[in-house]
Amino acid sequence: MRSNEPENALPQGENASNSKHEVGGEASQGKPAQDGFARLVAIMDRLRGPDGCPWDHKQTFDSLRRYLLEECYEVVDAIDRANLDDLREELGDLLLQIVFLSRLGQERGQFDVQDVAHGISEKLIRRHPHVFGSTVAETADQVARNWDEIKRRERGPDGERASRLDGIPPALPSMARARALGDRAAQVGFDWNDPSPVLEKIDEELQELRDAVQGGDQNEVRDEFGDLLFSMIMLARKAEIDPEAALERTNRKFRRRFTWIESELERRGVPIEEADLETMEQLWQQAKQNPASGETD
Repeated sequence: MRSNEPENALPQGENASNSKHEVGGEASQGKPAQDGFARLVAIMDRLRGPDGCPWDHKQTFDSLRRYLLEECYEVVDAIDRANLDDLREELGDLLLQIVFLSRLGQERGQFDVQDVAHGISEKLIRRHPHVFGSTVAETADQVARNWDEIKRRERGPDGERASRLDGIPPALPSMARARALGDRAAQVGFDWNDPSPVLEKIDEELQELRDAVQGGDQNEVRDEFGDLLFSMIMLARKAEIDPEAALERTNRKFRRRFTWIESELERRGVPIEEADLETMEQLWQQAKQNPASGETD
């Protein structure tokens, strides 16, 4: 998705900058161009204004939620593909959602985009006293501990949470939520010292899953499968691996190899529906060694 807005919503081409529909309602008349961010804010003001766009007028916090999520995922996809041109574009689309939501907040008299920018600026200064103050923090771990302590002080006694695990957004994908839970618990020492005992825990959970599968109780299988997944994510934490990125890498690898099998079967004149499992397994092993199908093992 490149934008929530239908294409060609603004003047296009070499005459766009001279149009009387220039943002703000007047032609630039040779004045210095607005900086990029201020121009984006002005465009949004125009779109939501009285003579703006009917589509933009209809949008609400709830209706923009899905677009915000889509743009976040498209930013991640561009990062995963290491495509900086796409990343620049997708970051712009994500920035649009932030400006749009801020405009809705402004219309309600709650906050505007300047409040948003001011708030995060002040937070960054407060939570980096080792940069903007006299606190000493020489490692990333020390910075993280200071950050959490400052957050607790900012909440004050009335905002103190009942549990260290409070405040993790329930809307997080389950894998990210599991990692966040592990990180929070680790802050008070509830963690393994290194990956080795996590591997032992995984072996234990895998055996329990085997037993559950053999027992045939679907609820028990589901629970043990969840325990195994949770332990695998804890291993990713200790190994400093992003489990979501690791799984997506495997997804892409699987897709490349499977499509190579499809192409090879088509080259042989064999419909994939008629290929037996043994043939496909042989092709899979070939695909693993074929650079055209992705990374070799």
